Amino acid sequence: MARTGRPVAEVVLTDDERETLLRWSRRAKSSQALALRSRIVLGCAEGKANKQVAAELGVWPQTVGTWRGRFVESRLDGLVDEPRPGAPRKITDAQIEAVVVATLERTPADATHWSRASMAAQSGLSRSTVGRIWKAFGLRPHQVETFKLSTDPQFVDKVRDVVGLYLDPPEKALVLCVDEKSQIQALDRSAPVLPMMPGMPERRTHDYLRHGITTLFAALDVATGEVIGSIHRRHRASEFRKFLAKLDTQVPAELDVHLICDNYSTHKAPTVRAWLDAHPRFHMHFTPTYSSWLNQVERWFGLLTDKQLRRGVHKNLQALERDIRAWIARWNDNPQPFIWTKTADDILERLASYLDRIPGAGH
Repeated sequence: MARTGRPVAEVVLTDDERETLLRWSRRAKSSQALALRSRIVLGCAEGKANKQVAAELGVWPQTVGTWRGRFVESRLDGLVDEPRPGAPRKITDAQIEAVVVATLERTPADATHWSRASMAAQSGLSRSTVGRIWKAFGLRPHQVETFKLSTDPQFVDKVRDVVGLYLDPPEKALVLCVDEKSQIQALDRSAPVLPMMPGMPERRTHDYLRHGITTLFAALDVATGEVIGSIHRRHRASEFRKFLAKLDTQVPAELDVHLICDNYSTHKAPTVRAWLDAHPRFHMHFTPTYSSWLNQVERWFGLLTDKQLRRGVHKNLQALERDIRAWIARWNDNPQPFIWTKTADDILERLASYLDRIPGAGH
C-alpha cells in the first residue's frame, strides 16, 4: 500500500556533522536537551521513520519531526536554542560549554569544588564572566544540600497514609501532628548583650552559661494551625502518656483523634499502647523512618526556634518555659495552618528522580 501523508525530509550527514552530533549525544550530565536533539538527528540519518525514532528515545513523534526539520533547514545551528536579541557576545559557545561541562563533570585538583577564581584560572575567562555563566545555567558549586533516604520497608504505604490525612482528612475527626522538642537549653550569655545601634548589629559573647534543659510536647491542628503544648523536664513514655491525656481532655469527646508521629520509641512504649487501647478514639499514624519532613509540627518547631529560642537569653529554666508558653499563646491568637499541596504520587516521583541520580540506588 502506498504511503500517505506529508513527505519526510531526508537527513544526510557530512563526516564533520556526524562527529559533532556523536560528541554532543554522549554528554553524561550536561546539555541534555542538546544531547537528545543530537540522538534524534542521528536516528533520522539512519533512515528511520519519526515514529520509530520517537519510540526508541521516549519522545513524541512531533518532537522528532520538529528537530528533523530544524536540522534540514539550518544544520547544526538549528539544534541550539534561538539567539537572543542584543549586542553580539564576546564569549563563544565553545567557551561557555567548556565552563559548564567542567563545572558539572570535573573538580579542581586542589579542592572538592570550583570557585569563581579557580574556574577563571582554568578557563581563561574573568571571574565575573564565570559568575554570569553559572548564574545563567543555575550552577552553584559553593552550595550543597543534604538528604537522607528512608529505609522503611513500609515507606510508600506510610507516605500515602500521612499525605491522605493532610489532603482528605476524615469527617468528625481531628488530625494532629505530634512530636516533642527535647533538649531545649536555657542559655545565658557570660556578659550582657549589647543592643543594636545604627551601623552596628546586636553583639553578644560567643560563650554562654547553661541553666538546664526542658522538653516541649506539641500537637499542631492541621486544619486550624492551633497548637496544644505541654512542657516537661524529661521526655519519657510517661510524659508522652500525660500529654495524650491532656489532648483527651481538650479535644471534644465526639471527635476521633488521628495523631501523626515519628517512630521514636517513646511513642510505641507499652504504657502508651495500653493507654491507646483504653482510648479507642485515638489513632496513631507513623511517618516513615528518616522522614520527619512529613510531620508538619516540625515546621512549627522551626518557627519557634527562629523567633524565640535561637537568640533568647534565659537565666533559669523557669524563664525559658515561661517564654515558650507565652509564644504558644501568641501563636494561638492568630494561628496559621501550613497548606499541604503535594500528593503522595508527587512525593514518590520526586524520590524516584533522586534515586535515578544515585549510582546503585535502585538495586
